[in-house]
Amino acid sequence: MTSTRPEPTADADSVDVTAVTLDHAALPNDLVVDGSPTTAHRALTSLSGLTVGVWEHSPGTSRDVEADEVFFVVDGRGTVEFDDGSPTVDLRPGSLVRLHAGQRTVWTVSETLRKIYIS
Repeated sequence: MTSTRPEPTADADSVDVTAVTLDHAALPNDLVVDGSPTTAHRALTSLSGLTVGVWEHSPGTSRDVEADEVFFVVDGRGTVEFDDGSPTVDLRPGSLVRLHAGQRTVWTVSETLRKIYIS
């Protein structure tokens, strides 16, 4: 017997973030460094004026300018490098990372990366 999990809705009290369906889109060419990475995100809820959601990046390398954010990696592997001289961060399940607004980053993803973000 197979069971189906209901799709989470915004402001749900409990969400299985590994089961949230995300619709990926190609990144603009000026953000792609290597490969053909895609990204997707979905806001899940809000808390005290902050947004909590799920974001995903497929294998490949891309650049970004960050928003003020804290995130927790739930699946996948990669690295994030910072143009400001901050140390490169290895990303794997269990990684908790703080990004600062305006930081310029390069994301290198070897296994599709899924994170929970608060921004």
